[in-house]
Amino acid sequence: MMKSLSVSLLAATLLCGTAQAQTAPASFGHYQPAATYDGMVSTSRYVEMRDGVKLAIRVDRPTKDGKPVDGRFPVIWHHTLSISQQTADGAGGRVSGFRQVQDLTRYGYIVVQVARRGNGQSTGVRRGYHDRNEAQDAFDMTQWLAAQPWSDGKVGVYGCSNTGDAAMHVMTMRPPALKAVFAGCFSWNKYDAFRRGGIFAQWGTGPTRTVEDDMKVSPVDGDERKIVLRQAAEEHQLSTPLFDMWKQLPYRDSWSSLVASRFWAEGSASSYADQIRLGAVPLYIQGGWRDELRDQGFIAHANIPGSRLVIGPWKHCNSDDFALLEEMHRFYDRHLKGIDTGIDRDAPIHYFTVNAAPGTEWRASADWPLKQTRMQRLFLDGTRLSEKAGRSKPLTFTADYTVKCPGAGEGSQVQPCHVAGSGASLSGAPLAADTEVTGNALADLWISADQSDANVFAYLEDVAPDGTVQVVTEGRLKASLRKEAQAPWAMPPGVPWHRSYQEDAQPLKAGEPVRLRFDMMPTSWLFRKGHRMQITVTGSDHRERARDIAAPPRITVYFDRAHPSTVSLPIIPATPN
Repeated sequence: MMKSLSVSLLAATLLCGTAQAQTAPASFGHYQPAATYDGMVSTSRYVEMRDGVKLAIRVDRPTKDGKPVDGRFPVIWHHTLSISQQTADGAGGRVSGFRQVQDLTRYGYIVVQVARRGNGQSTGVRRGYHDRNEAQDAFDMTQWLAAQPWSDGKVGVYGCSNTGDAAMHVMTMRPPALKAVFAGCFSWNKYDAFRRGGIFAQWGTGPTRTVEDDMKVSPVDGDERKIVLRQAAEEHQLSTPLFDMWKQLPYRDSWSSLVASRFWAEGSASSYADQIRLGAVPLYIQGGWRDELRDQGFIAHANIPGSRLVIGPWKHCNSDDFALLEEMHRFYDRHLKGIDTGIDRDAPIHYFTVNAAPGTEWRASADWPLKQTRMQRLFLDGTRLSEKAGRSKPLTFTADYTVKCPGAGEGSQVQPCHVAGSGASLSGAPLAADTEVTGNALADLWISADQSDANVFAYLEDVAPDGTVQVVTEGRLKASLRKEAQAPWAMPPGVPWHRSYQEDAQPLKAGEPVRLRFDMMPTSWLFRKGHRMQITVTGSDHRERARDIAAPPRITVYFDRAHPSTVSLPIIPATPN
């Protein structure tokens, strides 16, 4: 749990269910009112949808002296993949705050797990990840939960990763009972998240399970003989293979024969931005500087008025030692119980600066990018970064399709890494003072290739005096999809956007230089004095899962005055002592 924060601490008066008032300290990342109840009891059942599909749900209710408490409570629910989700008491050591939400039953909440159709104990077929079938289920389930005898009619939703997307899709449906959403590490636009820069270098194509796998999950109450579970497991085999579908969709407007839709649009929260805004449901976004979806949270925040955002030095859906559950509790108490927790007086954005002095890592802002940002342009020049225009001859390398990254993790935890010799690395002089980079760096490269296309990756790296290299952030762009357009939603100032329709593709001509402009994902990183900033440009990445350029291209990067390759960094000036 965090002990100190570099933001103002607030005191809030917490009103209990009676007219009697209590006081408890409340501030960002710290909220510890006294528990009202001593435990929880779980029951499960099926709820039938409009088309006969049965969704499995697990209901966790508060107890006192081991007995369920009568009364009506706010409901918080999770549109997940199985109702057998691990709780805070499960094995495996430290768990994310998202897996501790059941603990809120002790504070007077009903917490519900709902397995999405085609998943877990639920029957039906998963047509696509976050299609409109699931969205309609979410509307129906929200209203059903609000009408139950143990519900007070106020409903919140939470989720992270695929369930964060699911939470956003509840917002697109505007169910009247929905009052608050806490969503982490989701996609605002699925193409930009999972085909970033037109390149398939992400993990997120969902579960592929056998009948035997599905039969291992715990059945719902009353189905101990697993009759309905067997039906569900067999129906799941008809679900759309998501990996195959996503490989079939190289362009933003690609049509999938597997689901009969342009699915990047159908499955994206961005397609329903007006509905989300009209619903005006309070939204709290969580992200991590080590998560590949971190830019999506910032873009969602920019497009959803009143939303809040917290981002720490975390991997996908992790929160490490930060008391995320306390922050979630503080948010839900405000919007589901009407308690003044002080959250309304907080700045809407809280972010962690990596390498900042202890006690100053957490910062708060009303704006993103930060108002004090100064974009510093550096020129790539042979083997170095320079403040002056380059003069060096072009540098050519062959993309390395055998590239490996030991220790980078797997699945949603996978990280980018520096692989020496895999491309062109250009570094600056040792820094004369600590230098903070907070925001989106912008790459502006001139390249050519010996074939009609190339995947281009650029990494911003921190080189320590002993030569150790850490990747700070990265960006990517398929060269044929370099054409820029106006985004249909708000983007950070100066960040290029690529429509990436099939008609926008511009094949390369061998040896002919073209200009690629793309952003690197946001970060907040303090480069220490004596360290060097480095840009590495490559033609491959170990996270690529389905390369559509068969032969490794030979890529040339240009540095001359006619073709100035640059990177612009969002520098935050040092605060005078």
